[in-house]
Amino acid sequence: MNKINNINRRKFLELFTGCTCGLVITSCSTAPITERKQLKLLPESTINRQAAQLYERVKSKTKLSSDKKKLDEIKEIGGRIENAVSSYFTSIDEKDPTYNFQWEYILIDNDKIKNAWCMPGGKIAVYSGILKITKNKDGLAAVMGHEIAHAVAKHSIERASRALVFNVGTAAIDIFSGGAISRTQRTTGVDVAGMLRTFGIDNPFARNQESEADYLGLIFSSLSGYDIRETTKIWQRMNKENKGKEPPEFMSTHPSSSNRIKQINEWMNKIIIDYPPIKIS
Repeated sequence: MNKINNINRRKFLELFTGCTCGLVITSCSTAPITERKQLKLLPESTINRQAAQLYERVKSKTKLSSDKKKLDEIKEIGGRIENAVSSYFTSIDEKDPTYNFQWEYILIDNDKIKNAWCMPGGKIAVYSGILKITKNKDGLAAVMGHEIAHAVAKHSIERASRALVFNVGTAAIDIFSGGAISRTQRTTGVDVAGMLRTFGIDNPFARNQESEADYLGLIFSSLSGYDIRETTKIWQRMNKENKGKEPPEFMSTHPSSSNRIKQINEWMNKIIIDYPPIKIS
């Protein structure tokens, strides 16, 4: 019986490996500008549609700010970045990665949360708490440029695709190992597969995406005519705000503030020279 099980597991793995490799090879693309190889197994239209539905729920469940002046400023900055991104890719004869975006902006009234995000498809939220860190338009443009970069680079699609591959792969390994992962999880109560993914794949991969968004965000802010030198000041203020609270970098999905500042300073001058404010036609 064991011999039969081993043969079955071996056949399953051979079939799984062949199918997965074929799927991966035909689903590879590259991130804009950085040309980092990406895996995209899921259709962008599906991800964007789901993001738009979630965005509507956020709008209905969250307290939105009544500060029209600040929201207008957010929309103005976002609009300049929108136009700059589209104009840049047109100028280099490449497909605009935001051509199918339905841009929208909200300001969430929550001073405790110092954050902003951009869902796939250009659905953006800024929390009032982050405005104490950004201080000015250049600072806010740096934060928004970073979040928009996540959407432009299709990071959500990439993460969802990797999760799909990992889940299928974990099931295959569990079968191949005779259920070792499942037994360990049942016996110890520890999600072994989850830990492996978090610390071995998700966190390092997410940090790579964050660094890429930092880099692309600087480019987009610079193309939009904002002073990207304000970016390091933001992270210095954020570092001061989070002093003693940041987890070790290997446990975090984000690079540490000090590493971010160092990396941004290394990119700064070259980006200012290579990506000056673009003329919007």
